[in-house]
Amino acid sequence: MPVLYGIAAATTALVVTALLAMLLRLPALRFGIVDRRRQRPLPLLGGVAVALVTCLVAAAGEWTRFAPLGSEIGRLLIAAGAVACLGLVADVRRVKARFLVGGTAVAAACVVPYGDTGILLGLVAVGWIVLVAVGFKALDHADALVGTVGVLTAFGVGICAAAEVMDELAVLLSVLAAALTGFLMHNWHPARIGLGATGSLFVGFVLAASAVMTRAGLDPVSSVSVLYSLTALATADVVLVALSRRLAGRPLLRRGPDHLAHRLRRTGLTPQGVTVLLGVGTFCGVLVGVLVHMGWMARSGAFWVAAVALIAVFALLHIKTYGPRRQPNFPVQDSARASDRVASSQVGAPLRVRNG
Repeated sequence: MPVLYGIAAATTALVVTALLAMLLRLPALRFGIVDRRRQRPLPLLGGVAVALVTCLVAAAGEWTRFAPLGSEIGRLLIAAGAVACLGLVADVRRVKARFLVGGTAVAAACVVPYGDTGILLGLVAVGWIVLVAVGFKALDHADALVGTVGVLTAFGVGICAAAEVMDELAVLLSVLAAALTGFLMHNWHPARIGLGATGSLFVGFVLAASAVMTRAGLDPVSSVSVLYSLTALATADVVLVALSRRLAGRPLLRRGPDHLAHRLRRTGLTPQGVTVLLGVGTFCGVLVGVLVHMGWMARSGAFWVAAVALIAVFALLHIKTYGPRRQPNFPVQDSARASDRVASSQVGAPLRVRNG
């Protein structure tokens, strides 16, 4: 019965998310909840569809008693819903980054299983969940990228959960993967709707928290290897952006075309090619994480993932993304008039004030 319910739940999530994302496109455009990508408005309520359908379909298993969630999965859904609400606030109006980081940290602190991890490792897990959630939000700068990475990661973490006989968590992750697949029907380039902070924070939070719950109580060193491998791409993007902005003397929180997808596009790859390439990289990292978790690969396999990620980061750092600041170009006539006004003000000429 759980297997049949999982198939039915995933199918429902895929279909309903695809329909709801299509319906939410017009309200997003109507109320101006959009982002601009290459001079075109992209509605951002797709994340509402993913988060809402994932939570409702998973909760339906609890209501019908076909797949009871349990207290831990219930807390995870409530916390993830709260993170999605924070993201929705950020999509509707501009908020400071510390608002999102602080709220996500509070939500993460509510789902970490401290009984298995201990207080110290539990606090480290909270920081890691926040890092991954923010990393997924940062990945939401290219069509279909977060959806592709999220689907692959959800399958990997779901396999790890199933290996630990955490069937409820495995069902939740399969529902999330199906919801993202339905969303990708409208998000492949050129995207008709985007995830926004609502969906990207929700996806990153659920995946990171689920991975922590799966590895809780196991060897900490191996857990670091598994958790890093499962989310290597998001981590690499955060490291790349932080190093790039630090070296350029730019504020860390200032947006710019300096992420993985931006730099790969400058090498001549198409938007679809960038998504496929980064998807392949995600698959390789997730595969290593699953193999290490299952005991079929030594935990040192994560070092190869880290080495490849570092090589890619340093190679992409050499691609210039910050152009020189544009100086305002005044017409010759306007420049002359400006010079006359300055000269007249220096000799005490009266200034004319425009009424109104």
